[in-house]
Amino acid sequence: MAAGTVAEVSADPVLALAREGKPREALALCAREHGSAVGRFCMALLGDQAEAEEVLQESLLAAFDGFDSIRGDAMRPWLYGIARRMCARRLAKRARRAGRLRLIHDAEGAAEGADELLERRQRAATVRAGLDELKPSDREALLLRFEAGLSYREVGEIQSIDEATARKRASRALARLRDVLLSSGALR
Repeated sequence: MAAGTVAEVSADPVLALAREGKPREALALCAREHGSAVGRFCMALLGDQAEAEEVLQESLLAAFDGFDSIRGDAMRPWLYGIARRMCARRLAKRARRAGRLRLIHDAEGAAEGADELLERRQRAATVRAGLDELKPSDREALLLRFEAGLSYREVGEIQSIDEATARKRASRALARLRDVLLSSGALR
């Protein structure tokens, strides 16, 4: 920041720290406040926990490098935008190598019986297959809205569309996913 200029006051504590010239503290707070939600979003897009964790780390490092470029107080949409682009690159690279996505569920419920675990994995694979049938822009809108918990305005910012279009994309994706799951018998 040039001498003689007034620091921009931010409602977001991460941005406030970054603008005060404390990028390390800003990064640590960003990871604490947004890390798990962005990680879940990456997991929903990528379907692989280890890869999602890598993308989360890369996204946080890219955020650290780009703190100076944030305009306004839109920290969450900006961070989700970074993660979304990194996930898209990973998916494109994966598609060139392997083809189709598969969700590999971690053994979170290892204590439960084999039947329950198998049923949960089948349900997860069915939902992943349903998500794969959606248009990428609709899938992203759906995941940003319901997995990441962003507002339609924030979804619109990330996807460079207006709020009404973001609402329409998420609604269309939800209806399509419901149809796919009903036709597969996953929903009764």
